[in-house]
Amino acid sequence: MRHIVALQPVVTGSEYDREPTATELDAIEQEMPLIAAEVELLDVQISTLDRPVTEVDTRRLRRARRKVLAARRTLANRYSVGEAA
Repeated sequence: MRHIVALQPVVTGSEYDREPTATELDAIEQEMPLIAAEVELLDVQISTLDRPVTEVDTRRLRRARRKVLAARRTLANRYSVGEAA
C-alpha cells in the first residue's frame, strides 16, 4: 500500500496574515480625513474623464484639491507637533 503524503510544507499563517494592531488602527483613523479627501478627488477626476470639463467640474476639482492639501497640512502639523512634544 502506498501512502499519500503532501509534498508541500504545512501552510501556516505568515506575518502578513494577521489582523491590524491597535496602533495600526489608530494610525489609519488619524489618516482617515486625508484618505476621504483623496477618494473625493479621485471621484471628481473620474467623473471628468469621458466628457468635456465644465466650469462646475473645474470648481469641483479645485475644491477637492484644496481639501486634500488641507488634510495633508493638518496631518503633517499633527505629526510635527507630536514629534516636538
